[in-house]
Amino acid sequence: MKTAIIFDCEFLCLEGSQRRFWCAAHDPDPVIAQIGAVKLSLESEFPILDTYKSYVRPIDRFGKRYPLDPYFTNLTGIAEEDIDAHGVALKDALSGVDSFSGGARFWSWGKDELNMLAISCYVAGIQPSIPARRFDNAVKLLVAAGMPIEDLAKTPSNKLADYYQIEHPPLRGHDGLDDALSISYTLQHLMKIGKLRPEVFDRI
Repeated sequence: MKTAIIFDCEFLCLEGSQRRFWCAAHDPDPVIAQIGAVKLSLESEFPILDTYKSYVRPIDRFGKRYPLDPYFTNLTGIAEEDIDAHGVALKDALSGVDSFSGGARFWSWGKDELNMLAISCYVAGIQPSIPARRFDNAVKLLVAAGMPIEDLAKTPSNKLADYYQIEHPPLRGHDGLDDALSISYTLQHLMKIGKLRPEVFDRI
């Protein structure tokens, strides 16, 4: 069965980090702490086949564990207890999501792979295990489906399903898996109503 992997990452921040491009003296490196992924079928009724979530132990350039700022915990719901109980090394998290993918292409709302691979692997001092050619930007899919550019610019991934007024279970914004589900519900809906053709996933 042909599938696509929709994923989202949560990466370290303090209040205002994004506005400062993570360049303040006290900003952490924007390394990932969580990966969420959805396996979406590109055939038949386009069902969601499986989901994946991994907590990642965020480490600094010297191999020490970053503490989670209260702002980050409030934003994402990720607490120190989650990392302590379920966190794995970056290398293992990447291996896990790669295995989950079954070789399918990865799609995120933007370029989350840069934080997941380019930044996090560089800081951790490890070789990225998934090549860049396997990733692409899901925004391209929404463009192909006719979503206005001005709406794309102001709609984050966690609001995408609501933008299309899709009924779905409750989702928490800034949770890796729930944000990936918001994108997945939207792509599923657009394929079902014929605004997005499955073959577009291969053509873009």
